[in-house]
Amino acid sequence: MATEGTYYVPEQSKLPIFASLGLFLTVFGAANWMNGNDNGPMIFMAGGFVMAVVLWNWFGTVIEENMNGMNSVQLKKSYVWGMGWFIFSELMFFAAFFGALYYIRNFSLPWLGGEGTHDTMTNELLWNGFENHWPLMTTPDMAANGSGATVLGPEQNMSGSNVTAENVWGWLPLWNTIVLLTSSVTVHFAHSAIKKDNRKGFNWWLGLTVTLGIIFLILQVEEYIHAYQELGLTLASGAYGTTFFMLTGFHGAHVTLGTFMLLVMWVRSVFKGHFKSDDQFGFEAASWYWHFVDVVWVGLFIFVYVLG
Repeated sequence: MATEGTYYVPEQSKLPIFASLGLFLTVFGAANWMNGNDNGPMIFMAGGFVMAVVLWNWFGTVIEENMNGMNSVQLKKSYVWGMGWFIFSELMFFAAFFGALYYIRNFSLPWLGGEGTHDTMTNELLWNGFENHWPLMTTPDMAANGSGATVLGPEQNMSGSNVTAENVWGWLPLWNTIVLLTSSVTVHFAHSAIKKDNRKGFNWWLGLTVTLGIIFLILQVEEYIHAYQELGLTLASGAYGTTFFMLTGFHGAHVTLGTFMLLVMWVRSVFKGHFKSDDQFGFEAASWYWHFVDVVWVGLFIFVYVLG
């Protein structure tokens, strides 16, 4: 370790190399898994394990440096900018999927359905009988080939159009929205408590936030089981199934990560006594991420479920 003036310069580390390896294995394994390779799940889990070990050691080192007073004001500002750019990159990630949903619903399906002079000819030659509608229950393949179609739509969809006044309180997406928005309020209360050095209040509200995050994930698992087993809605159910599970699935992965981040902050506070009114960036960064996840879910709820 070395210092230059008041700016702390950490010693050399091989952790970035192992992080790159872990990310490669994770993405490579996921791609193989989705394409039916039997080794895909094992490679994916190996990459996840490597990433978990790297993050455990990397964040542990950063926490130790901060607790020992090695982080200058300038370095702490770089952490703020780093988290800000990370959340921005996540925003662009979801923007790509929302953009794909918009393109399919407003451009691709109308073209396949025959809107426009040239598209009418394409519809008659390739997908004769296909009509533009969303959610996409009858795929172009089903319309053109009937019982010989290989790309089948779902038997039912998750759209809010299926919800009535009698069964609205049994609609899982609505409960997930209530749970996640409530967690955004509780994490704000936790933030307010630590600003006042109210350790007991901070631990209580943060623990409640983590619990709500876990409840959200349980409800989403229940929703997926219902979709697969009772509605025939799967990742392979045409464009509707693909966009539905890619958007909600990636969001669920982000909720899992955010819940784990907040759980680590809760453990640090309860068992280590970390965070105080003038030193709380680790928790603040996790709370920013959690608010971002909440906002993305509001968009999902509106465009995937309510307007689905």
